[in-house]
Amino acid sequence: MSGESLVGRTALEHLDALAKGELSARELVQAYLERIERFDGHVQAFLLVDADGAVKKAAEVDERRARGEPLGPLAGVPVAVKDVLCTEGQRTTCASRILENFIPPYDATVVRKLKEADAVLIGKTNMDEFAMGSSTENSAFQVTRNPWDLTRAPGGSSGGSAAAVAACFAPLAIGSDTGGSIRQPAALCGVVGLKPTYGRVSRYGLVAFASSLDQIGPFAFDVRDTALLLKVIAGHDPLDSTSVARSVPDYLACVEEPLEGLKVGVVREWLSEGVDPEVATAVRDAVAVYEKLGADVCDISLPHSKYGIPAYYIVAPAEASSNLARYDGVHYGYRAARYEDMIDMYCRTRAEGFGAEVKRRIMLGTYALSAGYYDAYYLKALKVRRVIREDFDRAFEQVDVIIGPTSPTPAFRLGERLADPLSMYLSDIYTVTANLAGIAGISLPCGFTQDGLPIGLQILAPPFEEERLLRAARMYERETEWHRRRADLQQAVAAVSKAG
Repeated sequence: MSGESLVGRTALEHLDALAKGELSARELVQAYLERIERFDGHVQAFLLVDADGAVKKAAEVDERRARGEPLGPLAGVPVAVKDVLCTEGQRTTCASRILENFIPPYDATVVRKLKEADAVLIGKTNMDEFAMGSSTENSAFQVTRNPWDLTRAPGGSSGGSAAAVAACFAPLAIGSDTGGSIRQPAALCGVVGLKPTYGRVSRYGLVAFASSLDQIGPFAFDVRDTALLLKVIAGHDPLDSTSVARSVPDYLACVEEPLEGLKVGVVREWLSEGVDPEVATAVRDAVAVYEKLGADVCDISLPHSKYGIPAYYIVAPAEASSNLARYDGVHYGYRAARYEDMIDMYCRTRAEGFGAEVKRRIMLGTYALSAGYYDAYYLKALKVRRVIREDFDRAFEQVDVIIGPTSPTPAFRLGERLADPLSMYLSDIYTVTANLAGIAGISLPCGFTQDGLPIGLQILAPPFEEERLLRAARMYERETEWHRRRADLQQAVAAVSKAG
């Protein structure tokens, strides 16, 4: 079996072939490493590729399989990890100069669980610095490109993880989602991305951006693989005080069971002003699929969703201002080479170590928390957050799931929105409310534009109803073929060469 025929298959297909002895874990990992070597210079999805570690782990899995020893549920499958998760003995930079040489002494809980599942951790993926951005252009080290069109953004902040799956560099990847940072890049890259309920997956070892919003989740080609990976990483963790002690269903075992009498709510505010016509058409076509399957579809309103962006850009920067205060040049990370005194060292270190977007959000957050403005901004944003959650609570009394577009547009051109932060922030207009409310959400492919760019369908479910979310998503996925499409990187590279 050739390397090119292996990459692009789902994790479950790989696991089946490995179990049957049709290929070895080492052959599988080598095929992905060769693909990365060939094309990642164009995509730039990875900040670090651990080729030696991946081959060593694959060989260990093969040896244990040959001896008949029990193996984990991801044995031999390559997984890419966003560089916001601590990995013991391996650089974790958050795509920031201030952590350029930081090597954690421990693994994040999600990383530990992946290792215990015998996954092969193939590398750390690029991201917007400290997860602040919607295009992966804010990385201090490189710009990640969309595998479907190398002149366009993959979304963000988990653009490296989404691009790694879309480019067939790994069948599975891990990202984090603070305001849409898994779902939006999944939509723009034509893959599946799931944001679990806040508290479902441990945040221990996740470098914090906004602690009350951050959540870790999976990327995959399809819903079944997403269910497999979520089962591995979910669960209570005593090391994370926000982790919830609830049992984790076997998501994969039930994902094929259709939901009888499914009630679907379509958000009327999300299919009106500001949405790209091709995106709106694809989402309406997806609604028609649910109607064909017998679902009861109705319009619903989330009247306070229009306040999601302003509320988010008070709450998230306020928490970032606090969380990022620790990067002072004293304890760890970057320190300015020249300074006059301690205060000057703090100022120069942070000025040199942080990028423009991170500085912008720290200043926004610090201002919102400052004396005289706390009540006017931060406290008011928390009240808006509460009414946004109440909108969802009322909606879920009427319907089982809520659907709409993931992103108002398909992938935009690199550089197109960098000079206009508000335009960039509006990329997440349909995703931030799920984080503010703490509910579960998924994005899956639902079509392509005339230019061949992916379109994402967002489905939302009540807290801790990931099982319902996955089953509803799989109902649609079974009826369509969008998730089977793969980006043609050879063609994408040729197109850029021809244009340039």
